[in-house]
Amino acid sequence: MIPGRALSIALTLIGVIVVVLLPIAAIFTAMSGVTPVSFWAAISTPRDLAAFRLTFGASFTAALIDAVLGFLIAWVTVRYRFFGRDLINAAIDLPFALPPPVSGIALATLYSTGGWIGAITSKLGVPIAYTGAGVVVALAFVGIPFAVRTLQQAIEALPREFEEASAVLGAGGAATFARVVVPLLLPACLAGFAMSFARGLGEYGSVIFIAGNKPNVTEIVPLVIVSKLEQYDYVGATSLAITMLVVSFILLLAVNALRRRLIERQVAQ
Repeated sequence: MIPGRALSIALTLIGVIVVVLLPIAAIFTAMSGVTPVSFWAAISTPRDLAAFRLTFGASFTAALIDAVLGFLIAWVTVRYRFFGRDLINAAIDLPFALPPPVSGIALATLYSTGGWIGAITSKLGVPIAYTGAGVVVALAFVGIPFAVRTLQQAIEALPREFEEASAVLGAGGAATFARVVVPLLLPACLAGFAMSFARGLGEYGSVIFIAGNKPNVTEIVPLVIVSKLEQYDYVGATSLAITMLVVSFILLLAVNALRRRLIERQVAQ
């Protein structure tokens, strides 16, 4: 047995408790004196409901975009060798390195009516900046590294023997990809989707610059929480935070449960 097992477990538990569990417990403790009626009233105003719809809807849409685009980027960067491959690989991590406000300013500049892309889409009648579409763009930007990195690891670990066996049995390239490769990579794709979705739910800095922050239209929940804190509405802010925490946790549990079932089905087959 490797020495230090008990000490390692103890330090792990302490770290998780101090860094993760205590802050979450503090949120629930702050709501100890709030009645269910007051709690519901604090999260059910038209402004709050509109923020919930935008936050969850935009995060889900951005995560879907990241899953599809991340699959393509991961496949190309792992399976193909071409000029600029390393540059693309490095660029994928830029959303990690850039401060969120810098990302938000850059996106707002690019997608506004005077920006390179925004000028084109506005002429087509599809404005992006200061709309819900702008929120989706910002969340897709900050979430794409999670999908790509997760899928890259899965593609690198994918046994080539399965593809070779499919080819020997007479399947073409498209059939092999659809019936062999995609099912094997689906759990990793779901994991990338879940992480991108979770990242989008908590994003703040890169969104507020491109969203426009119009009440009942383009406000996200984190912005509403900050606004309530600035107004000393601690009950309202904490109620929104707890709701986001619980709903996000349930959704992530559901996605991870589906991922586990897919993996167990693959193993059984």
